[in-house]
Amino acid sequence: MTEDVISRSSSVGARPSRSLAPDLARGVMLLLIALSHAPSFVDDWHTGPPWLDAAAKFVKSLVADNQARNMFVFLFGYGLVQLLAAQQARGEGWPSIKSLLRRRGRWLIVIGFLNAVVFVPIDIVAVYGLTLLVLAPIVRAGESVLWWTGGLTLVPATLLLAWQSVAAQTDPATIAEIMEPAFAAHLVANLPAWPANTVVSTLMVVPAMAMGILAARRRLLDEPERHLTLLRRITVLGLGLALAGRTPSALLAAGLWSPESVPVRWAVAVAHDLTGYAGGIGLAAAIGLVAVGARGGRLTTALAALGRRSLTFYLFQALVWVVLFYPFALGLHDDMGYAATLGIAVAVWASSIVLAECMRVVGHRGPAEILLRRLTYRPSRRKG
Repeated sequence: MTEDVISRSSSVGARPSRSLAPDLARGVMLLLIALSHAPSFVDDWHTGPPWLDAAAKFVKSLVADNQARNMFVFLFGYGLVQLLAAQQARGEGWPSIKSLLRRRGRWLIVIGFLNAVVFVPIDIVAVYGLTLLVLAPIVRAGESVLWWTGGLTLVPATLLLAWQSVAAQTDPATIAEIMEPAFAAHLVANLPAWPANTVVSTLMVVPAMAMGILAARRRLLDEPERHLTLLRRITVLGLGLALAGRTPSALLAAGLWSPESVPVRWAVAVAHDLTGYAGGIGLAAAIGLVAVGARGGRLTTALAALGRRSLTFYLFQALVWVVLFYPFALGLHDDMGYAATLGIAVAVWASSIVLAECMRVVGHRGPAEILLRRLTYRPSRRKG
């Protein structure tokens, strides 16, 4: 979501060109976000062919659940360091930069609040904003502080996620169950739970955010050709751990395995959510490797254009879910099954690529990016 500061050229030439890998990673990440969210908006997960729904549940659990978010947050932390570097290159001191970061955090909270209330009660934007507001100094913390912060928060974050995952194993709930029939009621319904959900979720994002800051210090995605060996190691280790740790939960989600033991279910959930951190970072590293040889292709350019407008198209996805599934719109929440929603997710993502490429061609940054930039930078510009 740091789309307007990622790898920008500075006025003193600190960044001669925009880095491809972070933008590509954000473009791919929006697919995983769509896959993770879309099934939440239907009533019945068993209306399609059983084998197809089972396959869809396996893929979603293995690839997207509690892994897409970690890739997102890793890239958020990465972008914060690039923002810091860009501001320092312009001669800004830390007090001014800290104020900028916190101002940005406050506006992200506002945007996330509006997203959760007007669109859907699944939001990461306000979580980013609150984390940035509280932990702005972490952007320039020492490496030991970052490692300790990531490690110490990893334990409670994983346990919180596992608690949610265990509950979903036995009683999977969907947003369709709490949809309001009228838009006015919808606006009010999500208000009570929003503050607590946002506060609790901040803890879950700190580990991957700290790792993103560490990666940005080494410019792993800015200059992937200089870090091929390390990126390969991170890719193999991260994705290998994710495959091993997340497969049991994917099998459970698909109905191919059903342990009765509560401790076993907890172990499966902990392994799934813990290795989701490794998988999210591993996916970002893998895209860094791809970016080394992918520059210049039409698909690469379009995906990067999508990544540069990640905030706009994250919100676009939320709008699409409302239009497609809510009773006061098209009301398709009771007309399709699990696998069908994944097809919808892919279609929404593909449409996003086309729209983002059209924006790139006409030179339009993206409405959400433009708004956030104006809100964030306006006070400092007035002082100048």
